[in-house]
Amino acid sequence: MAEIYDLKGLNCPLPVLRAGKRLAGLPVGTRLWVETTDPLAVIDIPAFCRDAGHVLVESVAVDGGHRFLIERGA
Repeated sequence: MAEIYDLKGLNCPLPVLRAGKRLAGLPVGTRLWVETTDPLAVIDIPAFCRDAGHVLVESVAVDGGHRFLIERGA
């Protein structure tokens, strides 16, 4: 079961910066759910994953925000 990292209430660029820091401390292949309310996260999180070598497994719109399932890359 993937851990949930609650980043609701934070605005760009904080969700990406904090998600990156949390993922950096996890083993490769670990999955992390990131929850945000920042509307720009739907652009920023996928771009962050591509640039950092992580896999965006799933992106889900939820009431008031989004959830992203990210798998830590190498």
